[in-house]
Amino acid sequence: MPKKGELKKNATKRSKQQRRYNSTPEQKKKRAMRNAARRKAEKKGQVKKGDGKDVDHKKKIKDGGTNSKGNTRVRSRSANRADNGSRKGVGGKKKR
Repeated sequence: MPKKGELKKNATKRSKQQRRYNSTPEQKKKRAMRNAARRKAEKKGQVKKGDGKDVDHKKKIKDGGTNSKGNTRVRSRSANRADNGSRKGVGGKKKR
C-alpha cells in the first residue's frame, strides 16, 4: 500500500492527473468551502451523514458563490448531480 502522497504502481494516467488537480491550492480551498457548508447544514439538522442528500450552492463556488444561508440549499443527491448546476428554463442541454 502506498504511503500518503504516493501513487500506486499501477495508477492510470487519468488518476495521476486527478490527484495533481485535486491537490492544487485552489481546489483544496473550494473543497474546504463545500465541506464547511455540509457541516453547517449538519449542525442545523438539515442533513445527516449517509442520508443521500447534498448541500447545493445556488451560485456555484467556482462562479464566486459563498456559503451564506441564502446561497445554499439541501437537495437529493440525484437531483443535485443531474442538473450540473443549471436552472430550469435557463441553459440546460442544447439540441443538436
